[in-house]
Amino acid sequence: MIPVRSFSGKRVAVFGLARTGLAAARALMAGGAQVALWDDKPSSRDAAVADGLEVVDLTVADWSGFDALLLSPGVPLTHPKPHWTVEKARAAGVEILGDVELFARTVNAAPAHKRPKICAITGTNGKSTTTALIGHICQSAGKDTRIGGNIGYGVLGLDDMHSGAVYVLELSSYQLDLTSSLKPDAAILLNITPDHLDRHGGMDGYVEAKRRIFLNQVKGDTAILGVDDAFGQRICTEITAMNRRTIRPISAGRAISRGVYVLQGLLYDHTGEQAVEVADLGRARALLGRHNWQNAAAAYAAAIALGVTPQEAVDGLMSFPGLAHRMQEVERVGKVRFVNDSKATNADAARQAMSSYPKFYWIAGGVPKAGGIDSLEDLFPRIEKAYLIGEAAGDFARTLKGHAPAVVVGDLKHAVAAAYTDAADSGRDAVVLLSPACASFDQFPDFEARGDAFTLFAKAVGDVKRGACARSE
Repeated sequence: MIPVRSFSGKRVAVFGLARTGLAAARALMAGGAQVALWDDKPSSRDAAVADGLEVVDLTVADWSGFDALLLSPGVPLTHPKPHWTVEKARAAGVEILGDVELFARTVNAAPAHKRPKICAITGTNGKSTTTALIGHICQSAGKDTRIGGNIGYGVLGLDDMHSGAVYVLELSSYQLDLTSSLKPDAAILLNITPDHLDRHGGMDGYVEAKRRIFLNQVKGDTAILGVDDAFGQRICTEITAMNRRTIRPISAGRAISRGVYVLQGLLYDHTGEQAVEVADLGRARALLGRHNWQNAAAAYAAAIALGVTPQEAVDGLMSFPGLAHRMQEVERVGKVRFVNDSKATNADAARQAMSSYPKFYWIAGGVPKAGGIDSLEDLFPRIEKAYLIGEAAGDFARTLKGHAPAVVVGDLKHAVAAAYTDAADSGRDAVVLLSPACASFDQFPDFEARGDAFTLFAKAVGDVKRGACARSE
């Protein structure tokens, strides 16, 4: 835990009692603050009480007595409308912040010689893989590395800081909206495509939230930007004109000067006078596909900025085991492979896995995002058959009509069984791909739970098949 001492002796309201909120509450208490915890869900309040934490009904509390509101990132700050706690805090003149801001203030308050290194990663897609990959490279190079933020542990739940530590933090647009003083040594913006537009009031708000990751960087810091989309290109041009930090553009498909790029699977470092080939990513089994080439380029550039040698960075790329729920092969039954890509919660993320397989049996659906799967039409010929679940099933079936065979199966368990039967009956090498292109909240609490369920159902199919084979011998 990282104690937060900036609110010692003060009173802080904490709303949202999931992973982030609870870690922040404990960090505030460890630093001497008084906290008042609340959540709209009775089950979350009960769990906090059972864990020995004080719950205060913020709906009737006197907000003039609070010095700050610690808001969980999933709670609306501005759009579609401010949450009621935000309205109460603003009416009382109470500062609103998030856990990453508490972390940033704690780092900034430490003497310069005791501050850790910080690498912050954002982007619409690929940020979890890139975060895990950078963490793996730094750990493999012998650095005391802590990985968290929007992945794994809330940042304040990580081990306390010291000058030799490296914090590798995945940051969502929601978290960046609540952060104003974070100064990463290496800041990464991978890509930007439309997502979460309802929470940011449109594309302009979403882009502005993402670019906040570079807000406080100064000379000596490194900004790493994907320039394969127009938004990244524009931001790269804008912050380059500021002439402060070191700029490292990255690309997964074209040669660029001053940066790191991948051409046909070969990773090049062109941060010096000439481009140098540093790795063949075809040898990195967990980094297949063009989207992972961008992740690898970003991770390599960040690792160098954090003091890792080029050879250590390449060795880390080659030994990376992959990220759970992202193109993760979880079971193989005969000629059928089951691939868990549950983290693909929008169409653009699903495109990355769908582009990596020439043919597949596709499990998709859940809570749809704006635009549905229309943007994936060019990949529909790769679908052997689609098995559709959740709220989006009907709409997805209509979109696929005339392009690919599809069946509405309702839930994930039946989808796995049906997809396996059809894949096995084909007699060919086949892939059953869960890449939902949807949020999970209609049937699962999060994409991790959805991916775990898929893995469980796939292994159950394998157990049945292996049991049948054993009985026939």
